[in-house]
Amino acid sequence: MRVFDCHETEQMDGPQPVSPELEETLRELEMLNGRFGGHGYVRRFLRRHLRPGRTYRVLDLATGGGDFPRVMVDWAQQHGMSLVVDAIDANGAIVELARRFAGDRYPEIEFEQGDILTFPARHDYDLVHCSLSMHHFSSSDAVAILSRCARLSKDLVLVTDLRRSLFTRVAVHVANTFFRHQPMTVHDGDASARRAFSYREFRLLAKGAGWTNFGHERFAFCRQALWMSNSKCGDGGSTNHTKEHEKRWL
Repeated sequence: MRVFDCHETEQMDGPQPVSPELEETLRELEMLNGRFGGHGYVRRFLRRHLRPGRTYRVLDLATGGGDFPRVMVDWAQQHGMSLVVDAIDANGAIVELARRFAGDRYPEIEFEQGDILTFPARHDYDLVHCSLSMHHFSSSDAVAILSRCARLSKDLVLVTDLRRSLFTRVAVHVANTFFRHQPMTVHDGDASARRAFSYREFRLLAKGAGWTNFGHERFAFCRQALWMSNSKCGDGGSTNHTKEHEKRWL
């Protein structure tokens, strides 16, 4: 069963100043996303749906240290297209660190503090992306987030997260222990694995949010993805594509 208590927050979510431990935790999460499939999956998604010679406006929700926007901007530049990214996170200290990590190299990314459910969106977006955040919310809030993602996007939505299972709980703890990560990373990793949605639950969230013709698949290192596309380019949420990937990761 999913273990979730809205009164218990992960350490990284709580109010706190910028600190060396928080900075190192964000660096460690970026490393895990790079080594264990998160960044690779986003690159494959962009390759499937975006086209050279165009500029796309992207919204990255619950951006954390901003590693996904940086990965997306780097990939786009290498493939002859441009991205303009609004990156939102509720934690002010994390937003400050994300700006530091990006430095002057990424003028395409604007970081802003804001609640994922209520921040005032300034644009309609070609792509709305959210990674490793849904497990931080109750089921009802998760449905509301997915519904808002669909409303804010003109075309593409991609939401990824951990997939709850006994194997996920063990694997997350072993990975954090093996790499000798900060206590905050270890604590929040264990909490995330308990709070994550199962594969079936994640799919039901999308249906509860009114998503139709969407894709859902497992991918590397205990993760799963939901996506929608109104574009004629790419395969969007085709049923055949989803079934193919379900077989691959079973």
